[in-house]
Amino acid sequence: MKIRSTTVLAVRREGEVAVAADGQVTLDKTIVKEGALKVRRLAGGSVLAGFAGGAADAFSLFSRFEAKLEEHGRRLERAAVELVRDWRSDRALRRLEALLVVADHERTLLLSGTGDLIEPDDGIVSIGSGSI
Repeated sequence: MKIRSTTVLAVRREGEVAVAADGQVTLDKTIVKEGALKVRRLAGGSVLAGFAGGAADAFSLFSRFEAKLEEHGRRLERAAVELVRDWRSDRALRRLEALLVVADHERTLLLSGTGDLIEPDDGIVSIGSGSI
């Protein structure tokens, strides 16, 4: 049986962080692409961001998050707070169905459109249907 679920995993250990994801894109129950890049470098490479959910929605969120990073001096937490605030309150953004994991040299955060902004206690976070 072929697994049909997205997983994005971020692991922080001894001052280093890694973010990885599968490359599978599905439409309903059909795999339409196996080599999508679900992890991006933002803010000149100082921030890693990965997504699970709708690809078009996630790309919109990547753009908005990168703009927030630039607007707030590449401060990850401040940019994340502002994105989550907009995501939750803006009518168009509220309809976006995706989750983001973002990380810089100090922090790892999970962001959602329901207002979640979570920093894991143990330095490990995963999102997507394959992360269960």
